[in-house]
Amino acid sequence: MAAPRSDRSPWNWLLLLPIVVPLVPALFNSLEPRLFGIPLFYWLQLAFILLGVATTTVVYRMTRSGR
Repeated sequence: MAAPRSDRSPWNWLLLLPIVVPLVPALFNSLEPRLFGIPLFYWLQLAFILLGVATTTVVYRMTRSGR
């Protein structure tokens, strides 16, 4: 019989980062700087997606069993 799985890894706290960072309005309350003519708000949203993907990948790799 397999041991019960525990999801209580400290690495899981890192998943709060892509949730909390986009909620800080001071980060995107501006039009400048522009990136290739695209205002800050729009390219910052894409950066938030990349942040979410990166943190999810790190947490997955650090918490998977059988390392």
